[in-house]
Amino acid sequence: MSEVQWNRLTAAELRDLAARDAVVLLPIGATEQHGPHLPTGVDDFLASEVCARAAALASEHTGVVVTPSVPIGLSEHHMPFGGTLTLGLATLHALLRDICRSVTRAGFSRILIVNGHGGNMTALNALTTELTVELGTPIAFASYFGAGREAVRDTLEAQDGLMHACEGETSMMMAVFPELIRTEHLPEAHGPRIVLPAESTEPVFMAVTFDRVTASGVAGDARVASPEKGERLLSGCARALADILVRDPWAKDEAACAATR
Repeated sequence: MSEVQWNRLTAAELRDLAARDAVVLLPIGATEQHGPHLPTGVDDFLASEVCARAAALASEHTGVVVTPSVPIGLSEHHMPFGGTLTLGLATLHALLRDICRSVTRAGFSRILIVNGHGGNMTALNALTTELTVELGTPIAFASYFGAGREAVRDTLEAQDGLMHACEGETSMMMAVFPELIRTEHLPEAHGPRIVLPAESTEPVFMAVTFDRVTASGVAGDARVASPEKGERLLSGCARALADILVRDPWAKDEAACAATR
């Protein structure tokens, strides 16, 4: 398998990939509390893992590069638990703008920001539009668990989609980072069911800190997690993301722009 990680490739190899119009995946996660049983880096680790798997699959059809991840996102709602790092919206905007600008200056034109944190979703929808205008190139955005929604729904028993430190996230961590799970705390790793704010149908949004939602820091039930479920989730989400890359949404954008000229 060809190398896909930006920071493991040479400048000459990256110039060659840019000349071949390779797609660049930019994983972004968070560093925040994930209950008593999971490490704070879950969202970063899983976004990066899915990107690496998707790139390996898609590279059979198109050039793909995965940048180093952005490990900190918008996590203000988790701050009361401690152990959380967060950015302000303006900082995230500036950081993504500078990374994407560097990518385009290196000769690439197709960038997909791949998100692993529910709290980033609403902001990334808006920032993708801003970055497209600022940089003059179409920036795309997807959450890996949204791209793989069918695999998530078909795999999980206690929930229909990812929540937080839940059956799904715990299963994926069991599959790839089992040494990081505090198994002695799994019996306490459960909480209420939630809907991600970006997917809510409530008519009014209000900022609520996560400690008001769940005392354990968990939403969902990690007690039914398993590494087998985790592998199915990771494989399904990676396949769905790879399919998006092969279908090339940027070509549709270019066609639409051409039609308006």
